Amino acid sequence: MTTNGIEKEIISIISDVAEVETNEVKLDSNLVKDLGINSIKAIEIIVTLEKKYKVSIRDEDVPKITYVKQIVDLTKGLVKQKEGINI
Repeated sequence: MTTNGIEKEIISIISDVAEVETNEVKLDSNLVKDLGINSIKAIEIIVTLEKKYKVSIRDEDVPKITYVKQIVDLTKGLVKQKEGINI
């Protein structure tokens, strides 16, 4: 899985949950202000990512995530750790 592939997949997941077009989801989009993601939708995104990539996102990390880029970076880091590879 390439870095770009993961990024595109995450943006697709976020756009599905937020019910917006994928081109509206940018790395610098604020999840709440720009995409209208509430805590329930945030949990839905986290659970989807955990299942898809077989990683575990710590509960205490979730409230710190406010931008799309943070989700992408966190997920990439966890996948990299899990696979022990550089992506």
